[in-house]
Amino acid sequence: MSSIKHNLERINLQIVDTAVSCGRRPDAVKLIAVSKKKNVKTVLEAINKGALHLGENYIQEAIEKINIIGKDKACWHFIGHLQSNKAKFAVKYFEYIHTVGTLKLAKEIDKQAKKIKKIQKILVQVNIGDEETKSGAGINDAIQLVKEVSRFENLSLQGLMCMPPFFPDPEHARIYFKQLAQLKEKIIAKKFDNVSMEHLSMGMSNDFKVAIEEGSTMVRVGTSIFGRRD
Repeated sequence: MSSIKHNLERINLQIVDTAVSCGRRPDAVKLIAVSKKKNVKTVLEAINKGALHLGENYIQEAIEKINIIGKDKACWHFIGHLQSNKAKFAVKYFEYIHTVGTLKLAKEIDKQAKKIKKIQKILVQVNIGDEETKSGAGINDAIQLVKEVSRFENLSLQGLMCMPPFFPDPEHARIYFKQLAQLKEKIIAKKFDNVSMEHLSMGMSNDFKVAIEEGSTMVRVGTSIFGRRD
């Protein structure tokens, strides 16, 4: 058995076990295999071994891969920092864009989606740990951003995304996942039009079990599937 197949099976089993243990439906959690810095052969192997969702961080690298592999081979998620001048490529190639943290970027994605008659699924990125090195709306600004984004006709706001500070002990990340889940509930209570809040994209290789316990619907796992990157 290939290591990728074994890793996918192991992580999917952990997702099921974690979801069941906290009273959630396992099918409510999507595993996004983060394939940045991995070549086409490796990504195709993951798809062939059952990866349904692929996450990419860099536009140029992703374009080259997706052009070879095909957009229809998986559900593609853009999960890296996105500059406004690259929005048209993200809209063309990705079903979900997880990293919308400013009104400027949302406006540009909407503009580019309109050009190709697409309703682009997005998540608002929240800088949950208020870290200078990370992008995203501040937790106190996120509701206003959601309100403004909800007015764009070619965007479908599907939820929130965060990357908490890294801790060797994943339990220390729990408070941040709780905060994002609470923010989601506050936004739902506002009943904005065109906002579903279906998804919480949170949890990575180190802490995805804790994230699932706190309500994550999308876990972004790379190293535990593909091994360390060069």
